[in-house]
Amino acid sequence: MSHKLHVHSEQRALRWALIGSLGFIALALTFALLTRSDAILFDGIYSLIAFCVALLTLKVARLAERPDDDRFHFGYTSMEPALNLFKALFILVACTWACVEAVKRLMLGGNPAEYGLATVYGAAATVGCLLVAWLMARAGRQTRSDLVAVESRTWLVDGLLSAAVFAGFLFAWLLEGSSWAHYAPVVDPLLLIAIVVVALPVPLGILRDSLREILWMAPPEPLVQDIEQNLLDSLADVDTDRVEVRVTKRGRNTYLLVHVVVGENFRLASVADLDAIRHRSETALKTWRPEIVMDMLFVRDGSLAD
Repeated sequence: MSHKLHVHSEQRALRWALIGSLGFIALALTFALLTRSDAILFDGIYSLIAFCVALLTLKVARLAERPDDDRFHFGYTSMEPALNLFKALFILVACTWACVEAVKRLMLGGNPAEYGLATVYGAAATVGCLLVAWLMARAGRQTRSDLVAVESRTWLVDGLLSAAVFAGFLFAWLLEGSSWAHYAPVVDPLLLIAIVVVALPVPLGILRDSLREILWMAPPEPLVQDIEQNLLDSLADVDTDRVEVRVTKRGRNTYLLVHVVVGENFRLASVADLDAIRHRSETALKTWRPEIVMDMLFVRDGSLAD
């Protein structure tokens, strides 16, 4: 995929996420008023958070495409993990608030709601959210964009929340017509607590990954090993004592600092020979993973690579 097409696809996917968020905010808040359900209200608040963050995401996606300048010497891609960290923290705060409110409601005897209408909402929201999550996941794989991938995970959580709402309210609706109807009011707060428990692993995962990037930690070991192997393959005909590779990932870029400690028999006709080696390695790596950015240094003194 060409760079221009990549950017266009990423922007289009994020705009669709924005439109989807608006639709689900309207749907959830309308049904929250009609059903008096705290669980649906939380679903609407979650969609509102997704909408606000999607606006920021669209802006950051545009900034990330800018070249480096006097203020950001390494470009704007560092804004991506910062945004994802902010998004994860925002979701965690919303989950904590929802859980506290649900416990309060439960201690007061529950929260009666219009379960028939709530079931209709749950079915519509589940199908809609999971559809958007699937579309975002597909776009994320095509564009190799962390921003779109995180959007996909956010919508997946929203879909799981909606599925839990649907299942819980269907159960409460059935309870209302039975001899256990007095238990129906506790379904809404219990459902809200269950939703929070289901939702928590996703923002915690996003928080962990974002912190790794902000702290310049290495990516997961399997990826580092694959990068090292591909790099060594591209240097197979170069006389080297060893190759030191340092890897970090920030947003859409995977940055490599490579020290090639050349062997005693390494001969150089001109600096252009070094450029040719680097171009060959960089082409091999970018063909495999286009987001790789690499600096390659050639040294004879191994201590300079430590």
